[in-house]
Amino acid sequence: MKKLSILWVDDEIDLLKPHILFLEKKNYQVVTAQSGQDALEEIRSNTFDIVFLDENMPGISGLETLQEIKLIDTTLPVVMITKSEEEYIMDEAIGSKIADYLIKPVNPNQILLSLKKSLDHSRLVSERTTANYQQEFRKIAMDLAMVNSFEEWAELYQKLIFWELELEQIEDLSMFEILESQKVEANSQFSKFVDKNYRDWFADDEGPIMSHTLFKNLIKPELKGNKTLLVVIDNLRYDQWLAFEDVVTNHYKRINEVPYFSILPTATQYARNAIFSGLTPLEMEKQHPNWWKNDTDEGGKNLFEAEFLGAQLKRLGLNLKWEYHKISSQRQGKQLVQNFGSQKDNDLTVLVYNFVDMLSHSKTEMEVIKELASNDKAYRSLTLSWFKNSPLLDIIQQAQNMGMKLIITTDHGTINVKQPSKVIGDRETSLNLRYKTGRSLTYEDKEVLAAKEPKKIQLPNINVSSSFIFAKNDMFFAYPNNYNHYVSYYRNTYQHGGVSLEEMIIPFVILEAK
Repeated sequence: MKKLSILWVDDEIDLLKPHILFLEKKNYQVVTAQSGQDALEEIRSNTFDIVFLDENMPGISGLETLQEIKLIDTTLPVVMITKSEEEYIMDEAIGSKIADYLIKPVNPNQILLSLKKSLDHSRLVSERTTANYQQEFRKIAMDLAMVNSFEEWAELYQKLIFWELELEQIEDLSMFEILESQKVEANSQFSKFVDKNYRDWFADDEGPIMSHTLFKNLIKPELKGNKTLLVVIDNLRYDQWLAFEDVVTNHYKRINEVPYFSILPTATQYARNAIFSGLTPLEMEKQHPNWWKNDTDEGGKNLFEAEFLGAQLKRLGLNLKWEYHKISSQRQGKQLVQNFGSQKDNDLTVLVYNFVDMLSHSKTEMEVIKELASNDKAYRSLTLSWFKNSPLLDIIQQAQNMGMKLIITTDHGTINVKQPSKVIGDRETSLNLRYKTGRSLTYEDKEVLAAKEPKKIQLPNINVSSSFIFAKNDMFFAYPNNYNHYVSYYRNTYQHGGVSLEEMIIPFVILEAK
């Protein structure tokens, strides 16, 4: 095994002989230098794995040497060692991206710990993460056999996401594959749970918070005396929220986070209209027939969200000054950024942001997006990149400066579809890949959740004999005509409308300005 090479820079290097001998016994190779200038010559001539650098030296100081080292090799880890505890020295060193900071006198074990943190960090984290997941694997497997409530399913899904994000940071592909198999099994069991219990959730006060009860139960209580920005990011999975949560919390402090459940179909026209109306699709059709549109109706399906919201606010007795904005393009986002100051007197500003939904649809239509978002890890990364450079982040920063409370949520999630499921329907059958509604649908029973009486799950009947079917797991519906082309085109794309953990269990987050 190759010895790791250390350059130790100190004008009193002779006094450190015991430390150097200790490290050499631990199989490290130590080269010494007594000034910053000598150190820079060594670094230009030789390759080192890490540098220990004394801050207080004659000639050029440790901080000046550090700056020169970073010009030669930006990736070389440097551990700063100093007698001084002055804050400006620490700030300067940390600002220059040092690997660690030690105060003299240092003992050999401190040096060894710093080496392991800097050089063995990835390996040690990988080994510990793998060991922890191996332990957790057995517990998750037991939970899967026992889970029997919506609260337990939300908790289990969050646990699976946690391990997915942990394991993607390490190089152990086998562990990641095991987790993927657990996610597949979890979705299979979750589909059975939803099939058995979903109908009761509408009649049972003990059911989960769902799309149509979200505003009344979780948003309304936050509006008392608080100027609030409510951001609904279309099509946002829980793991995507976690991918950019750290960016948001640079400006806001998280007060509460609640997983809630999207209604079926997990599609925008159903779930988002339900959020703003506070009604189920069946109730929307009855109470607001001019605003509600079924799948087969002509025209946009989400054109009356502001009207739905106004009616709900009136029904809830909320006399608020409010505005609603829908952003579907960069230009619209920038316009709102420029004019956001006008929202300062509103009790409630509602912002629907459509980028993530457009991203998932673009993945279907554009080859470049298929390459950039080829799997869930890449999909999260692309979402993070968008958010960090989006007008939405500018809006959130302005809201912070105005002292507004921030609520971030979504209408439904999405899932990467892999397996085709054959379905046959007439020309009036809806077009969505994860759910179908129509007459005389023919399908594989075991691959779908079927609602032959839609009213029992609060969905309207488009025709007297209409039914709904929802794809389970990672299935997507395909017609027999031109089947192979259709399957090839849509496989490994992100779709929504069906029954899965990713589509149904979604985030609701309350944040307070820092």
